[in-house]
Amino acid sequence: MGSLSGMSETGVVEARAGDGPSPEEVTSALARLRSWMAEQSSLVVAFSGGADSAFVAWVATEVLGAERVHCATAVSPSLPESELSDCADLATEWGLNWSKVLTDELDDPAYQRNDALRCYHCKSALGRALDPLTAALGATVVLGVNLDDLGDHRPGQRAAAEGGARFPLVETGFSKAMVRAASRQLGLRTADKPAAACLASRIPYGTPVTLGVLREVEVAEAGLRQLGFDQLRVRHYGDTARIEVPVSRLPELVEHRNDVVRAIREAGYRYVTVDLEGLRSGNLNAALDLGPADGGSL
Repeated sequence: MGSLSGMSETGVVEARAGDGPSPEEVTSALARLRSWMAEQSSLVVAFSGGADSAFVAWVATEVLGAERVHCATAVSPSLPESELSDCADLATEWGLNWSKVLTDELDDPAYQRNDALRCYHCKSALGRALDPLTAALGATVVLGVNLDDLGDHRPGQRAAAEGGARFPLVETGFSKAMVRAASRQLGLRTADKPAAACLASRIPYGTPVTLGVLREVEVAEAGLRQLGFDQLRVRHYGDTARIEVPVSRLPELVEHRNDVVRAIREAGYRYVTVDLEGLRSGNLNAALDLGPADGGSL
């Protein structure tokens, strides 16, 4: 597809030696995914700009063409402005048929309550926002859920499935490592993009989700990114911020503690703490004490 400009000069980037799946495994998985896409008449991709959804959007558009694939980014206070901007940039770079859709989860008391089903209410709001688009196009909604996502507490997957969405990466056998390897093989700049969950995921369960809290978290994380910390989370505990970065970068965080403290306090926090266990995606789920039956399986 000529309009997709994410390719390298040679068109293919070889998978890194010893880094996840072999090139042959990636080629086989890509063939399965392309075959899956070719069987669809029209798709709406829930496009957050992360490695998974970007990969799905690219392959879908490559196979079906932009006229049959609409990439939609859900816009709400839980989406960092930087992520929305990157979605717009990717759409331009790759020639995606892209638009923004406004979601209203923050108006829902059940979502604001921030219990274990917060993500369920969020994905339900996304489904409602996409309904007019999917009805007009006669399209199926697809999400960038991969096999690794099935093992965590992610009730949003259930809400999406109940609404008729499909998960092509799961159906064709893609783990997160496979998504990144395939993206590198295709030369997509999102291949190694750090995960960037919604801002509400920084708020412990039971603490209400409000516009003010989301903004504090967004400003705090933006301040740390300006200091060079690209993989991070700022967890919100009232007037205390708990910073998570990869363990390998903890010494650097301490070395620049004055700048770090300044950035966090400028966001509105009074106390600045560091999690010595380092960055762990979804670690707030530990507070739910879920049994095996309550995990993220569909």
